[in-house]
Amino acid sequence: MVEPSPVMVRRPARGRCIALTGACSFLGTNLIGMLEEDDAISRIVALDVARPPSGGPKTRLYEVDLTLPTADERVAEILAAESVDTLLHMAFLSSPSHNATWAHELESVGSMHLLNGARQAPLKHLVLWSQTWLYGAKPSNPNFLTEDYPLAADPHEPYFADKIAAEREVARYALQKPETVVTVLRTAPIVGPTVHNFMTRYLRQRLALTLLGFDPLWQFVHEVDAVAAFKMAIDRPEPGIFNIVSDDVLPLSKVLRFSGCVAAPLLHLVAKPFATLMWTAQLGPLPPGFLPHLRYVCAADGHQAAEVLGFHAAYSSQEALMDLVTARRLRDARLARRTGGA
Repeated sequence: MVEPSPVMVRRPARGRCIALTGACSFLGTNLIGMLEEDDAISRIVALDVARPPSGGPKTRLYEVDLTLPTADERVAEILAAESVDTLLHMAFLSSPSHNATWAHELESVGSMHLLNGARQAPLKHLVLWSQTWLYGAKPSNPNFLTEDYPLAADPHEPYFADKIAAEREVARYALQKPETVVTVLRTAPIVGPTVHNFMTRYLRQRLALTLLGFDPLWQFVHEVDAVAAFKMAIDRPEPGIFNIVSDDVLPLSKVLRFSGCVAAPLLHLVAKPFATLMWTAQLGPLPPGFLPHLRYVCAADGHQAAEVLGFHAAYSSQEALMDLVTARRLRDARLARRTGGA
């Protein structure tokens, strides 16, 4: 139900109230479904442009477009009126966009609007979704990157740059609002039977671009583990940055073999113009800024999440990948049967 009135009356707190941006995203939809079943949560406030499909009787939709200059005032009004104690910011693209201007307005500028609004509300807890690939794939990387490493992904790739800018805004917010617990969850690429993002599209190709002579280690987190980590962060507010990852890693060659992809290795000098051409023509799943991840390792250490949050991935990277592949093959088989019987 959309709240049409700009004038809202503060509600008395009855149990916890959780607000989410990106409520219609994969993470938002699944998390709202879990929160609907949690007796400790009395209200769920969805800040989005459409109602999340998993929203039930606890969920109230407020139509908020974070790209608008008035978004900060709208957010402040809603947070105060609903007595929100925890705000989850998940309004980030799960795949790179060809509309880089709009993506910048949503992720970088939108994060500023959201946090400006949050500064005006008595917020107890702020949770941000981020990603481990923001560390960047570098030849100097250790096998596993801890949370202390800088975010050094290609600054010319908008998909990375806008998310890094959002993290910086959240870091400033944490300094200015020490009374608010600020939690940042950096997930490895999320894969599983129902999620759709740049990784699942890359792994669905018949021919997958690779770099000749390189076989970097990759790391995933299962979609179930990713959602569980956010629920854990809500239940146990802890300040800090946490890598949400599986414990193991896989060589890219093995990832492609499990996925049924055929590697198409290119020389590094040829790969960038080729990837640029394919991305510009909207024929490839990844822009050229992702090429370092086909060359160097970018895997994260999950010990801090285990020790502080108590997060332990139920699925290994290999199990998460196999769950994705199995579900895809079952869908393809059902589609083939329907097509053959038509």
